Amino acid sequence: MAAIVSPTQRELDLEHVWHGNLQHQGLEKRPPLEIVRAEGCWVYDSGGRRYLDAMAGLWCVNVGYGRREIVEAVAAQMEQLPYYPLTQSHPPGAQLAARLAELLPKGLSRVFFLNSGSEAVETALKMARQYGRRAHPGQNRYKIIARYRAYHGFTMGALSATGQAARKRAFEPLVPGFLHVAPPDPYRCTFCSREPGCTLACADEFDRVIRMEGPETVAAVILEPSIGGGGVFHAPSGYLERVREICDRHGVLMIADEVITGFGRTGKMFAFEHAGIRPDILTVAKGITSAYLPLAATIATDEVFDAFRGETDDAKFAQVSTFGGHPCSCAAGLANLEILTRERLWENSARMGEYLADRLRELKSPAIGEVRGRGLLIGLEMVADSNRAPLPEPDVIRVQRLIREAGVLVGRNNDTVPGFGNVLTLAPPLTLSREEADAIVAGIETGLRQL
Repeated sequence: MAAIVSPTQRELDLEHVWHGNLQHQGLEKRPPLEIVRAEGCWVYDSGGRRYLDAMAGLWCVNVGYGRREIVEAVAAQMEQLPYYPLTQSHPPGAQLAARLAELLPKGLSRVFFLNSGSEAVETALKMARQYGRRAHPGQNRYKIIARYRAYHGFTMGALSATGQAARKRAFEPLVPGFLHVAPPDPYRCTFCSREPGCTLACADEFDRVIRMEGPETVAAVILEPSIGGGGVFHAPSGYLERVREICDRHGVLMIADEVITGFGRTGKMFAFEHAGIRPDILTVAKGITSAYLPLAATIATDEVFDAFRGETDDAKFAQVSTFGGHPCSCAAGLANLEILTRERLWENSARMGEYLADRLRELKSPAIGEVRGRGLLIGLEMVADSNRAPLPEPDVIRVQRLIREAGVLVGRNNDTVPGFGNVLTLAPPLTLSREEADAIVAGIETGLRQL
């Protein structure tokens, strides 16, 4: 009788797993890495090789891998109360909501828990539309103004807000009522190229569109304080302040999508702090647990929350999430925030981000058109020539693979704007050391040398 041979993990993967955002035709010739363990800023594949994870998974393992405190907190919660929905209450949910409120500006204190960044954005959009009807009776405030290049999620509303044509076309038509304006992009600015400096004309586009559409039809503006997956575009000085003033002038809510930028990523606990403003609604995920367990939140001001109070059920926010605010995820969040605040990791993010960006700017490669960074959220715009023509995407993919072969995992802005999938992205754990930053630079330099 022939021996039964068990399939390898790779065979099981190729046979059964449907990977997101990945072409499976011919995947057996270029299989994904099989990551089996991780520690600090490093991950290890099934062959024992280690890689510096310069993307922290998907922009999310902020406190680094292998934190026993989080594991122990989750295990203890699993024994005490493995699950109960927030249709009622449980201690870790209430405690985490209160802890988030402590970290945020006064009045930004009403926390609705979800499972992912996409769900948090979807919830924010629904809140904004219902708030528009509650706060402005007789008006039809349903339109949402977002930005091109931005990514807000994979659910239909969040995808409608996303400003990436390549990512959306397979699912169209999407949700109506979404408009887009140009993002800040000093490297390729279409507004200020003939001016001596930034005029914030890109921020004023929100005002122009609101007025052209009619303020009585606009519910909210949604933006990432720093665009992440669309190519890493940081808000210039004065930009968020200008958008905040425009929203206030027209009675439009400002939604800050900090799914990527929250919890220290840009050198502040939250990226909107760089501008000293307060959004009306905030979305967070990823770094809230450093991805040890799924968790997200949509956080509203008291003013927004109060609009949903009423004598009848018609006023309530009619949404429920089975797993949103799962007690074990909330326990992970509490332990994660304890580490993050105790070690003041946003400060290390600021220090190491500046060091890493400066080191990258020292690289003598004609393929690097610009290095743009804020904290440990860094983008390398790859170009084909001195005229800033984007490096063709096949070449960017090849560079990314060469850098991986050199032992460093970096990201890229795939499936965004046609012709502009040319930005390599870096978002390592906020525990990054100087030596590990040097290792990232060395890996990128090795990859570029072979281009």
